[in-house]
Amino acid sequence: MVSLFKQYPVGGLLLWKTDNPPELKNVDQLPDKLGTVQVLLDGQQRLTTLHMLLTGEIPSFYTEADIQSDPRDLYFNLESGDFQYYQKSRMNGDPMWQQTTSCFTENSINVFRIAQDLSGDNGDAFQLANKLSSNLTRLRDIQKMDLPEQVVPHHATLGDSIDIFDRVNSQGTKLTEADLALTHITGKWPYARRVLKDKIDECAASDFHFGLAFLTRALTATVTGRALFETIHDRPRDELEGGWARLTRIIDYLIALLPNHAYIHSTQDLSTTNALIPVIAYLSRNNAKFPSQKSILHAVNWLYSALIWARYTSQTDNRLEADLSIIAKEVQPWDQLLAQIVDQRGRTNVKASDFEGRTGQHPLYRLTYVLSKAHGAIDWFNGVPLGQTQGSAYAIHSHHVFSQALLYRSGWDSDNYMHRQAVNEIANRAFLTATTNQSLSDTEPASYLPKVEEDFPGALSRQFIPMDETLWRVSRYREFLEARRELLARKMNEFRNALVTEPEEVRQRSVRDLINIGESMVLEFKSTFQWDVIQNRQNKNLRLSVIKTVAAFMNSEGGTLVIGVEDDGTPCGLDNDLGLVRGSIDRFEQTLASLIADSIGLGFAGFFKLRFEQVDESTVCVIDVNQTREGVFAKTPKGKEFFVRVGNTTRSLDPEETVEYLSSRE
Repeated sequence: MVSLFKQYPVGGLLLWKTDNPPELKNVDQLPDKLGTVQVLLDGQQRLTTLHMLLTGEIPSFYTEADIQSDPRDLYFNLESGDFQYYQKSRMNGDPMWQQTTSCFTENSINVFRIAQDLSGDNGDAFQLANKLSSNLTRLRDIQKMDLPEQVVPHHATLGDSIDIFDRVNSQGTKLTEADLALTHITGKWPYARRVLKDKIDECAASDFHFGLAFLTRALTATVTGRALFETIHDRPRDELEGGWARLTRIIDYLIALLPNHAYIHSTQDLSTTNALIPVIAYLSRNNAKFPSQKSILHAVNWLYSALIWARYTSQTDNRLEADLSIIAKEVQPWDQLLAQIVDQRGRTNVKASDFEGRTGQHPLYRLTYVLSKAHGAIDWFNGVPLGQTQGSAYAIHSHHVFSQALLYRSGWDSDNYMHRQAVNEIANRAFLTATTNQSLSDTEPASYLPKVEEDFPGALSRQFIPMDETLWRVSRYREFLEARRELLARKMNEFRNALVTEPEEVRQRSVRDLINIGESMVLEFKSTFQWDVIQNRQNKNLRLSVIKTVAAFMNSEGGTLVIGVEDDGTPCGLDNDLGLVRGSIDRFEQTLASLIADSIGLGFAGFFKLRFEQVDESTVCVIDVNQTREGVFAKTPKGKEFFVRVGNTTRSLDPEETVEYLSSRE
C-alpha cells in the first residue's frame, strides 16, 4: 500500500490461460462460459490483500479460516500519508487515523470538518483540509491503477505453468526442491499446504516440531517410496491424498512410540528429522506399524547409529535415496542399512575419543541425553525424571559439572580455542531442570556432588559421572574428562548392543516387487546381457553396459541390477542370452561373473552376488552389488574408467572429479 500510494512500481500478476484448469481452491464449479479461463498463478497474496482493503470483504473463494493475517486492521494517516496497523494508544480518538478500508468503502469522511475541528477558526483549516483531501484522493486513486500482467499461453500444461511460476517468482533464485514439490502437490490438491500446516501445529503440541520441507519429503517417501522431491511432481490427487492419510497415521504412531521405545520425547532429541524418513518409508510399506517388538528394536538401533554418525548431514538426497531403495528391496532392511553406515564411517560402535572436544552442537550430545533418559536419569536436586518434565520451570537445561566460571578462574583460558572446547565438552555436561540449573553456583563438584548422591542415591551414575570422588576436584579436571568419556562410550555401546541380540532374517524382495518399485539410484533394469534385439544377434559391446552399472553401484551406495527386464518394468527374460550358452543358466552365470571380475578386479568379486528368478514364466538374472570403501575402476575400450550413480543413471567421472569424489567419501 505504501508503494501504491507513492506510485512506486509493484509486483505484477502471473496468469495462465487454459481451457483445462486444475481443481481450484474453494471453487466447486467454474462459471459456464466459452473459451479459455484465466487462472492466477502468482500474485495471490497481493491481489487478496488489495481486494480485502478496497472492498472490506473476503474473496468468494476464501473462508475465514484461510485468512491467517487480516490486512483490514491497516490504518491510514490523512495528514502524513503513513500506513500503520491499529494501535489503540496511538490512534484512538485521533481523526487523522482512518481505517484504510473505510477510506475506500465509505463517503462519510469529511476532511473539512476534521480540519476545522483541529485548526479552529484560523486560516490554517482550509490549507489543512486541502492537504487531507489531496491525500485521501490519492489513496482512493489506487482503485484505478493497473497492475502489470504476464500471461502463460493456453498450450502450457499444469507442469509447464508451475515451472514458469518457479522461474518468474524466484527472480533468478530457484525455489528449493521442497518448495517446488509442494507447488506441484497443491497444483493438484489445492488444500495440501493448509492440511500440512495443520498437522505441523498438531505435532508441535506434542513437542514434535516439523517443517513443511520435512512433511513434503515424508509425503514423497510415502507416496513414491523414493526420497527425491521430483518423484512426486506427476502423482495424481488420489495418490497424494491416500499417501497423506497413510502418513498421518504413521506420524501419530511414531509420536506415540518414540518416547517409550527410543526415549525420544521431542524433535529436540534429534540432530536431524531426516533420520525419520527411512522409518516412515518402512512403515508405509508395513501398514503403518512395526510387525514385531524385534523389528522396533532393530529400527531404533539403526536410528541411533544414523544420528550418531550423521548419516544425512551431507549428500542428503543421495543417501536417503539409497536407503529408501534398500527398504523397498529388503523385507527386513535394518541390518543392511547399518551396513551402509559402516561403509560410510567404518564402524557403528562409539569410542571414548569420539567425545573428545565435542560440544553441544555434536550429534553425540543429544544421544547422551537420550542415553541418560534410558537409564532413568533424574534431576539431581528435585528428583524429577528427565523424561517426564513439563512446563518451563522443569524444561531440560544443559549443566556444566565443572562450571565455566570455576574452570576459567582456575587456569583455563577462555581465549584459547582448545581450552574452550574442553570446558564445554559433552563429558562435562549433565542434564537438569531449569529451576535447578539456574540455582547452582560455580562451586567445585567435590562440594556439591556428595550431597546429590546422599539425597538421591544413584542419580550420578544414571548420568555416568565417575564415582571416584578424587576426580571431582578442579585440579583433576582432565582426568575427569577421560574417565567420563570412557563411561559414556561404554554405556552407549552396551545400551545399543542390548537392543539387538540377533541379526535380522535376510529375506529379499522378489523381482516382481522390484519391478513395482521402479528404477532408482540403486536399482536398474536391462533387457539383455549381450543379445542385440535390433540386429537380432550377439553383440559383445553390450556387455560394457552391465560392467559400468556394477562398477557404479560399488562406487556409490550399492544396488541391484536386473537383467531380463525392460526399462518400463516389462519382463522379457533371458531366452536369447541363454541361447548363446546352449540354454545353460550355469554357463550364463559363469560367463557373467567372470566378465565382471576380470573387468573390475578379482579382489572385488566378493562384492556382488548373482541369483535367478522366474517372472511371468521368464527367467531373469539379479545382481546384488555392495558398496566398496575404495574406488573401483572398470576396464573399457577407452582404458580404465571410474563410474558412479547419479540419480537413476550411470556416469563416468574424469580424473579430477574422481579424486574429489573419493575425497568426499573419506
